[in-house]
Amino acid sequence: MFKPKLTKEEVNELPLAVFGGEIYVLETPEQAVIALDKLKDEKVVGIDTETRPTFARGQFHKVALIQISTLDECYLFRLNKMGFPPELGHFLSDKKIKKIGLALKDDFVGLNRHHKFKPDNIVDLQKIVREYGIMELGLQKMYAVVFGEKISKSQRLTNWESKELSEHQQVYAATDAWAVLKIYLSLKKAKKLTKEEQQELQNQLLTTP
Repeated sequence: MFKPKLTKEEVNELPLAVFGGEIYVLETPEQAVIALDKLKDEKVVGIDTETRPTFARGQFHKVALIQISTLDECYLFRLNKMGFPPELGHFLSDKKIKKIGLALKDDFVGLNRHHKFKPDNIVDLQKIVREYGIMELGLQKMYAVVFGEKISKSQRLTNWESKELSEHQQVYAATDAWAVLKIYLSLKKAKKLTKEEQQELQNQLLTTP
């Protein structure tokens, strides 16, 4: 059984986990189509998005990047450079491919500002982790609970619309999409808690100082 929660201090003491596979940075619709053709045979992938941060009230930026990852390869689609290829919408709507992510509602709202599509066969980790006794909803702590390692969030507020993505940005972006996939695959091997066990755990956490 997983530990339900971790403190920030506990997470900070853990070793760092980073994606170690191949990263492909895609900047044209043609590159996107080739990548999506490779991904179409996958049964399950991890996805995430990045948006240039805003620091002024009323400022708004479109989603700049969507990451799609297998366990060994991650594709970074630079939407701010290529636009939103229709083939990407078709991929995210494909019923045959399971797409894993975290807090995906906001991601899809942002992506639909680029191009209207209806996502299908989507799994949001925040909606299933409680079934396995995990009460953390953030990716860093969720990953730490499952694997005893931490993932860095140091690049989150960097400029995702920069001319070139730095190596640190690439690894950060790939790690997030890979991490949600790893968590999902690990949970699928674990035993779910019953409704009663979930409620009992919830009550324990509420009464624990």
